[in-house]
Amino acid sequence: MRILLVEDDDRIADPLAEDLRHQSHAVDIAYDGVAGWEFSQAASYDVILLDWMLPKLDGIQLCQRLRQSGCQAYILLLTAKDATGDKVLGLDAGADDYLVKPFEVDELTARLRALSRRQPIYQSVVLTHGEIELNPTTHSSTYAGIPLELTAKEYMLLEYFLQHPTQVISRTSLLDKLWEFDRISGEQTIKTHLTNLRRKFKQAGCQYDLIETVYGVGYRLRDVSQSR
Repeated sequence: MRILLVEDDDRIADPLAEDLRHQSHAVDIAYDGVAGWEFSQAASYDVILLDWMLPKLDGIQLCQRLRQSGCQAYILLLTAKDATGDKVLGLDAGADDYLVKPFEVDELTARLRALSRRQPIYQSVVLTHGEIELNPTTHSSTYAGIPLELTAKEYMLLEYFLQHPTQVISRTSLLDKLWEFDRISGEQTIKTHLTNLRRKFKQAGCQYDLIETVYGVGYRLRDVSQSR
C-alpha cells in the first residue's frame, strides 16, 4: 500500500516508516499538518496515518479538510488521547479507525490489513490524458486499452504527471515528492525510471514520447492534440 504518515515527532515517524517500508509499503512522511495536506494533494494514498497533535494544522482539522476535498484514502488517527469523547470526535471528523499511543507495530499493521479488506467508501477519479488511463483505486493503468505493467516507482511517476498534466515538473520536485525517503536515488534514477516508462508506452503502441524533456528545467506530458 501507499501510505502517508503525518507525525511531527521524528522519533516516532522515522522508525515507524522504516518498519512499514520493510513490509513493502511505500511511505511518505509529513512532519506537520500543512505539509500533510500538501502531500495529499500531490499524490494518491491508500492510507493516511494521522497524528492528532500536529503543528500548523492539527489532525482533526486536517482530517476534516481531507474529507471535504473528497480524499479517498483510509484515515487512521494515531494519538495519546484515549477518552471515549476523543475517539468519537476523531471518527466524526472522518477517520476510519483510531489507535492510541503507545502502540505496537504489529497492531498497526493488523489494522492496515483490516482496512485493506474493506470495500472502498469513496469513488475514485480515473486520471486520463489522451490514450492514457490510470485508476488509483485498482492501481492499474492502460494505454489505448492495453495494460501497462509498471513498477511502483513508474506508477507513482505516471500518477504525478497525470495530476499535473499542463505543468513542467522539475527534477527537484520529483525528488521531493516521490523520493522523499530515498534522496540518495538522485537524478540518474529518475532518468532511468522515465526511460523505462517511455519504453513501455512505445511497447503499447505509442508512436511518440509522451513524456517530454524540457532541457534545463524538467519534464512534462506532451500535448497530445499536437501529436496527431
